[in-house]
Amino acid sequence: MAEVTVYIALGSNLGDRRSNLLEAIRQLRQKVSVECLSSVYETEPAYVTDQPRFLNMVLRGRTELSPRELLEFLKGIERRMGRLGGERYGPRPIDLDILLYGDLRVDEPDLTIPHPRLTERAFVLVPLAEIAPDLVPPGQTDPVAVLARRAEGVGRVVRVERGLSIRLIRDVQEEPPPVRLSLTKAGVTGIRRVIRLQGPNGDELFEAEMDLYVELRPDQKGVHMSRFTDTIEEIFGEIEIESVSTLERLAERIALQLLRDQRTVRSDVHIRAHFPQERFTPVSGKRTQELYTLIGMAAATQRRVAHLVGVEAEGMMACPCAQDMMAVYARDHLAEAGFSPEQIDRILAVIPTATHNQRGRGMLLVGSDTTVDARDLVSIVENAMSSENYDLLKRPDELFVVAKAHRRPRFVEDAVREMILGLIELYPDLPDDTFVLARQTNMESIHKHDVYAERSGTLGELRRELAGPDYVTPHTTLDAWLRTRLEG
Repeated sequence: MAEVTVYIALGSNLGDRRSNLLEAIRQLRQKVSVECLSSVYETEPAYVTDQPRFLNMVLRGRTELSPRELLEFLKGIERRMGRLGGERYGPRPIDLDILLYGDLRVDEPDLTIPHPRLTERAFVLVPLAEIAPDLVPPGQTDPVAVLARRAEGVGRVVRVERGLSIRLIRDVQEEPPPVRLSLTKAGVTGIRRVIRLQGPNGDELFEAEMDLYVELRPDQKGVHMSRFTDTIEEIFGEIEIESVSTLERLAERIALQLLRDQRTVRSDVHIRAHFPQERFTPVSGKRTQELYTLIGMAAATQRRVAHLVGVEAEGMMACPCAQDMMAVYARDHLAEAGFSPEQIDRILAVIPTATHNQRGRGMLLVGSDTTVDARDLVSIVENAMSSENYDLLKRPDELFVVAKAHRRPRFVEDAVREMILGLIELYPDLPDDTFVLARQTNMESIHKHDVYAERSGTLGELRRELAGPDYVTPHTTLDAWLRTRLEG
């Protein structure tokens, strides 16, 4: 069913009247796209006068519900908010009425549209005339503005100055802090959204988690937390119209907007999203979809922006140390069984020696003005481990993966070094000021702990160390690189 414009009247005279109106609007948004809200008006009760004064308003929205479905939806909201059967026109926490449903006219025992008392109720006509003065209701010849002027009791419908807003005496965040000290980061973490990125075959949707921070000056007490989500919704509204192609560019747009919204000196945005890649198992050739983590980061000041792209991927690791011990163990037992040293060498060269395995998780992060493809980074990270792993494996595939991993035993430190070497070889033209962070964590199978290694630095530092005997120190950290880029 196509959407239809509807006008709905809201009223409340029990409990916290303003909160009741806000809650009703919140629930209405589940089925009604709210386009416009009138001011709030305080009115004397009609028909039954011995009760508290009402707060009344009217909203315009669009809905796909039929008139009957809309009526049932409104009655459900009234019930959930505590309206019980009782005296007609008596006090109630919320009252919701369908005033108009497009140009439709309905005359049923319990549903009449337009509302049968629309033209006699000043407390409805006045807010309706505010948002739709030229609207002529079905069956009428005059617009709502004229009907409102004629209605009895118009003068007793008084506009509430604050409307639905909550009265705030002071803005605590704008006050000076009790301890005059700047903060490196203040913000929100773990914001989850579905994001849209422009891919090679059209727009793609990703589930993402975001951390947003700003740097606080010594005279700033705190950040405005709601502005972080306001910023995200504003940016996401823009990219519904104009897509962005990479996660790091989205992070950059959010970071620049945070600078303006929070009136701060620096902002940092970290986004992590899961993205799929089609893979084929190595022997059976079965199609499988593997999920990887895409990382986009940006930091911004009033003068400069720096951004980074990265990925996380899992793989299989085979321990070289345990494998070497198993080779010695196998050699001794083969010798005891009567094999010659030459035969033992041939056997151990043909059959991979056993070792214990680990599931590895590698991360590679690159900061550069040159475009780096995240899919290339996935390949680099996977190739740095003993073997890639798969969500789907037939037995021939499993044999291949296990044999491959045992032919390429690697320590956690080896994986980090292989990532860096793989990036340099695949992107030889990246400038020396490019930042690289390679990180590997192996989830141990025979120990109670995990093992970890990382290396950070600029490509200039890394290339110099690879080219000669120099020990280049200190290693440039992510924070140091960002600060250098932002300060210029």
